[in-house]
Amino acid sequence: MSVYKEMLLLKRDFGGLVILFVMPLVLIVTITLIQDSTFKSIHETKIPVLLVDYDTNEISKTVKQNLNQSGSFEVITKIDGHTINEAAAKDAVFKGKYQLAIIIPAKLSQDLQLKVNQNVEKILGNFGMGDTTAVQKNSKILPKEIRLYFDPATQLTFKNAVKSAIDKMISQIETQSIYATFQDQLGESDTPLFDQKSFISFKEIVPKIDNKEIVPNSVQHNVPAWALFAIFFVVVPLSINIVKEKSQGTLIRLITNPVPYAIVIFGKTATYLIICMIQFFLMVAVGVYLFPYLGLPMLDVNGKLLLMSLVAFFSGLAAIGFGILLGTIAKTQEQSAPFGATSVVILAAIGGVWVPVFAMPKIMQYVSHVSPMNWGLNAFYDVLLRNSGILEILPEIILLLLFFILTTAIAILYDKKKRAV
Repeated sequence: MSVYKEMLLLKRDFGGLVILFVMPLVLIVTITLIQDSTFKSIHETKIPVLLVDYDTNEISKTVKQNLNQSGSFEVITKIDGHTINEAAAKDAVFKGKYQLAIIIPAKLSQDLQLKVNQNVEKILGNFGMGDTTAVQKNSKILPKEIRLYFDPATQLTFKNAVKSAIDKMISQIETQSIYATFQDQLGESDTPLFDQKSFISFKEIVPKIDNKEIVPNSVQHNVPAWALFAIFFVVVPLSINIVKEKSQGTLIRLITNPVPYAIVIFGKTATYLIICMIQFFLMVAVGVYLFPYLGLPMLDVNGKLLLMSLVAFFSGLAAIGFGILLGTIAKTQEQSAPFGATSVVILAAIGGVWVPVFAMPKIMQYVSHVSPMNWGLNAFYDVLLRNSGILEILPEIILLLLFFILTTAIAILYDKKKRAV
């Protein structure tokens, strides 16, 4: 009957039901589409880049060729049919019309070759193979700089990635120039004296299951993350209903019945646990059946659904325990509703639902460990991405269970103490 009472309360609150079921579904679809579009825009859509070439020689040609071959950039040298200069490029980028402008200085290729020639002649002169007097007469060549202009709204990660790519490109050009100069100084030959291919390369090794690579995508993050957010959002209606019972005198009537107070708590726990599991399965259904029709990757739950359900079950317990504690301590709905919603958002933020934990400042990485959403999210990741079993997710499950026991016990003790006074 306690469960039936809670069901009636929820049934009469149609707006609350909409918040519990419809809002999380809208969130997961919207945010996954946005994140997936952002992911595709980085990898598939070309970013227009302004290139101002004052060099018009080998280096600038190589830079332009590498940018075009990268598949990520569209090199633009003219705007409205007019060749752009540095001032126009700077103005266009700082106004947000373009994300990046690259300025290649004049005589870059010529001065680089002269500097390489100086260094090579000096080295060979030390070995008695060159003209040391010619080296001494060489004039000093000032260093050159390739200037980059970024849109002020551009993210730091994009800036660092572009600067790293251009730095690598220029380093390769310098190395090739050095090899070519040594080749010329040591004498012509039909076969190259130096192998200019990169000796060290990088290869990413990803985990495999049944010879298939496990490649993380936006769906594998958003489904568990926003399922957790939806589960913990039951804190709001649960705490509000508890406050209503206190303010309307219903709780006093329940306590005077010849049943333990634990039965009342059990009724709320069972009811909202059913709601949490329904929310979870709706989220999974969206990831499996709806996302492929929206052009998103399908959530692969083959052989993982049972463990994911187990994580969702204990995450629901943790959320319910927090809601019971909040509803017990709060005196009015004006206290429980705003605080409940705000606290869930804070727990989600520090738990890694919005921003990955590794991208947070060091202090926040430590703080994230106290968020039950972080425990649940890590358990979901273990199941979905790391192919973990029950033993690997057991620590997170125990933490979620202990959180439920602790918050519920504090709520019961607080209620008893308050009624005793």
